[in-house]
Amino acid sequence: MAYPISDVTRRVVYTGSAGVGPYSFSFEILANTDIAVYKDSTLLTLTTDYTVTINANGTGSVTLVVAATAGNNITLVGDRAIARATDFVTGGDLFANSLNDEFDSLVIFSQQTDEKAERGLKAPVTDPTDINMILPSKTSRANKFLAFDSIGNPTIGEDIGNWRGNWATGTAYSVRDLVKDSSNSNVYRCNTAHTSSGTTPISSNADVAKWDLVINAQAAAASAAAAAASASAAATSESNASSSASTASTQATNASNSATAAQTAQTAAESARDSALAAYDNFDDRYLGAKSSNPTVDNDGNALIAGALYFNTTAQEMRLYTGSAWVAAYVSGAGFVQQSSSTGSAYMPAGTTGQRDGAPSAGYLRFNSTLAKFEGYNGTAWSSVGGGATGGGSDDIFIENGQTVTTNYTISTSKNAMSTGPITINSGITVTIPSGSNWVVL
Repeated sequence: MAYPISDVTRRVVYTGSAGVGPYSFSFEILANTDIAVYKDSTLLTLTTDYTVTINANGTGSVTLVVAATAGNNITLVGDRAIARATDFVTGGDLFANSLNDEFDSLVIFSQQTDEKAERGLKAPVTDPTDINMILPSKTSRANKFLAFDSIGNPTIGEDIGNWRGNWATGTAYSVRDLVKDSSNSNVYRCNTAHTSSGTTPISSNADVAKWDLVINAQAAAASAAAAAASASAAATSESNASSSASTASTQATNASNSATAAQTAQTAAESARDSALAAYDNFDDRYLGAKSSNPTVDNDGNALIAGALYFNTTAQEMRLYTGSAWVAAYVSGAGFVQQSSSTGSAYMPAGTTGQRDGAPSAGYLRFNSTLAKFEGYNGTAWSSVGGGATGGGSDDIFIENGQTVTTNYTISTSKNAMSTGPITINSGITVTIPSGSNWVVL
């Protein structure tokens, strides 16, 4: 089964849009076991998950047993076992086809190795010969960023972590998240995933064991003061050294060491201070405080960022910047009638006659579920809310009324009433007509 081996890459990646395939490959193989097939990151099994068809020239195709989708990646990669198939013994037969298979295998092995090497990290060919691209040990590099030293060799970087702003109760935090304690400006790193509870300061919170102190703002300030004091002490030591010739050399050395320690402490303090200030500035760019009108820049005079907040003291409301305009962050529901949708209906209070307000005021409006009609309070009594004349199509002809009085009713003072008969007044029911008023039944 020998044939020339082309100079090709022994890997090809398809989307699964072809379903079961076939998915072709242009590199030559000697057997159907010389190729590995992956669906996304899962290694498939020959015969169980796919079959291989080999053409006369050694190229071929793979057909899946279960169809893939366009969301899958199907990867075909050369995977001939690195082994020798034929042993040529002294005095034995030397067949051309056996030699060709062994030579083809050697080329295939080289191409497989080259393909794997092309997928790995590697230094440019123009790098100096002293470059060492070996990674630090897994223990030392765990949960760290990959960095490079001054000559370009891999080294351990900073801890991985996400800045989450001010610590807040009821928030789900992940390992390595960074937060600021707003009560004292200390910065903490999460060492155990959890949902926060309690209040600040974090140092006295029940979950304090789940946080590592990264920046101690108070200690940083104290270090700065100590650094200044150490610098002053170093100057005093140098002055004393000049007063004694016999000890001048020793005192000068001590003073130099003190100055170095002071400078180191001051550098550390300034670095901690700068980190704390950067964290505060990040917060300050997002909450701009109380202002009487919409700001056009943040508190540092820089462009506004989407999601920024401030409290408008004129409108007495919190406002949010969308990226192009300020909008109210919330709207009070007081004074509004609820509706089903912008083109739907307003929600009207509904209830039985017995559920009417005990002390209504003129203008109250509701739906009486006992009478199955809308009613309003006129200042002295509840009365129905008429809908006007009705009719077929666009006609406004008919005004309808009931035929039986089932509830006591008093006609309003100085008002007349009219009904269309016949009218029946139930037993025990009274219709009161005030003096000077009339009720006409037609």
